[in-house]
Amino acid sequence: MIRGKISNSVIRRLPRYYRFLGELSSKGVARISSGELSARMGFTASQVRQDFNCFGEFGQQGYGYNVELLKNEIGGILGLYTPHTAVMIGVGNLGRAVAQHINFNNFGFQLTGIFDQKESLVGQMVKNMPIRSTATLDEFCRENHPQVAILCIPKESAELVTKQLIKLGVTGFLNFSHYDIALDYPNVLVENVHFSDSLMTLSYKLSNK
Repeated sequence: MIRGKISNSVIRRLPRYYRFLGELSSKGVARISSGELSARMGFTASQVRQDFNCFGEFGQQGYGYNVELLKNEIGGILGLYTPHTAVMIGVGNLGRAVAQHINFNNFGFQLTGIFDQKESLVGQMVKNMPIRSTATLDEFCRENHPQVAILCIPKESAELVTKQLIKLGVTGFLNFSHYDIALDYPNVLVENVHFSDSLMTLSYKLSNK
């Protein structure tokens, strides 16, 4: 049970908990205390307990946490077991790599369509899915009602495509473009992925360590 409004910082930590608990489970670790979990992840035990208490009581006094059960609980909180339908726009080098190497099903998404504006790419197969022309995007969305769009296109193309997709009912974006969707559409859910920002952040840390 979610208790009140959850801070963004707590939400950001949930995938890390899920991933780490999955690693422990694969190694045969059956249970772990908040102290052990915090020590392995670099948090305080108090922070771990506070994070989990936002969603309910998962541990037992004197026992700690059942690793597999806690992993499954966090997976449910993250919505990983009810897949959200998604389309990908852009199958250049980045889009092709994302489509081929990310198992969306493991993270709560079902990729239902892949689109590109280059007619020379239309019909090619990527991960057993045909690349479709963006000219057919309207028809596809009206028939299949995708919830999410993964944008692997340049900024100059993203603005028009985003407007089109929002009109078609898309409510969430995984945004690899540099177009600031949230600025123009504050009510749309957006996760931005900027490799350049990460590189500059790392550069800052290296320069100021």
